[in-house]
Amino acid sequence: MPRTRTVARPSSRDSALASQIGARIREARKRVGLTQQQLAGDRYTKAYVSALETGIARPSMVALRYLAERLSLPPSHFLDEQNPAWNRLAVDMTLASGDWQAAADGYAALLDAPLDDQARAEILRGRAEALARLDSGLEAVTAAAEAARLFGTLGRVADEALARYWLAYGLYLSDQEADARSLLTSLLERVRAGLKVEPDFEMRLLMALAAVEGRRGDHARSLAYLETARGLADDLDDRRRAMFLFNLAITYHETSDTEAAIRTGTQGLALLRSAGATFESAQIENTLALAYLATGNVDRAAELAAGARAEFERAGDDRFLSAVLDTEAQVALARDDATGAARIARRSIDLARASGNRAVELTAMLTEARALRAAGDLAAAEVRYSETAAIARAGKSASRTREVLREWAALRAEQDDHRGAYELTREALAVN
Repeated sequence: MPRTRTVARPSSRDSALASQIGARIREARKRVGLTQQQLAGDRYTKAYVSALETGIARPSMVALRYLAERLSLPPSHFLDEQNPAWNRLAVDMTLASGDWQAAADGYAALLDAPLDDQARAEILRGRAEALARLDSGLEAVTAAAEAARLFGTLGRVADEALARYWLAYGLYLSDQEADARSLLTSLLERVRAGLKVEPDFEMRLLMALAAVEGRRGDHARSLAYLETARGLADDLDDRRRAMFLFNLAITYHETSDTEAAIRTGTQGLALLRSAGATFESAQIENTLALAYLATGNVDRAAELAAGARAEFERAGDDRFLSAVLDTEAQVALARDDATGAARIARRSIDLARASGNRAVELTAMLTEARALRAAGDLAAAEVRYSETAAIARAGKSASRTREVLREWAALRAEQDDHRGAYELTREALAVN
């Protein structure tokens, strides 16, 4: 499923709050004598700052921290913690910034308060998105289903459709591909019949269907969906088109079309670099590194990962840094440097835990387990696989759990523990 992240636009309930944030940004900028271009620096654009100051766009927490630092103010200066309504907006911005675990926890806390049906539906939809991005499929299904029901009762068909998209995402993560496919196909038919949801919603549906078909093994249909989605991206501005290509590259990679992933990711990278979006460029560099690694071009993968790491270190973003460190650990393992791979993976795990990036924590633990196994430290590898399996089970991602259990079973078979290998293999087959 695509990892689309677009500029967060305020709903009617949040627009007044977004306008107040924008007014505070504008006031602080003028007080220190900066132009909008100067405040944007090398990460954002003058147009983006203008959109924030007028309340048209809502900043992510990453953007707010960056702008606050340039204005020599704490991010809290722009948020009114005394007004409970601001807390909802803060959680929305946390979601937009990619801190999905914090967003999921924030939405859960908001659900404890008395809410009308509209507010409850909006919070549940946000929680469903956060949970889906954390690979917590079953929990995402529960939240999204209730959100869709409430939006339907309220007659908010566009919001219901978006909730159903996250419901399909949760079904996909729960390995219920047939149900996800049916739901996504229905949504696509409604959009093509005139339903207006979000500007890029049809593209997101097409990319999601491509991911579903890819997992089902119908790669021809998957690629057909991707090519249709590509045709819809022509009218986007450079930054949004670049991020679309980034997500398209990920989807190509998931369908095992590595050459297309590299070609598309490179196009997106060029667009972002021309727009001066260095942080977003680093995200694509990391994705490209993994694609090159899959083709066996380890040197190019290492070069791209190093560039991405330098940008994430400069930005001080530990969540993305943990991800690129896992990539570098995989590069080291491909170079038969098992000891180095284990060391780098351990640093990735530590940063992922500190920043709440559970998805990367799991992948890095699996990388460390593989490195320990390659180094011949089978006892330590056994411990790591056990720990990784526990996290995978708790995360309720069936495909990831099966992957870990099967590798762990292979390790036990290497140690002539055939009964243990059989038990793990049986558990893997029973995961659903």
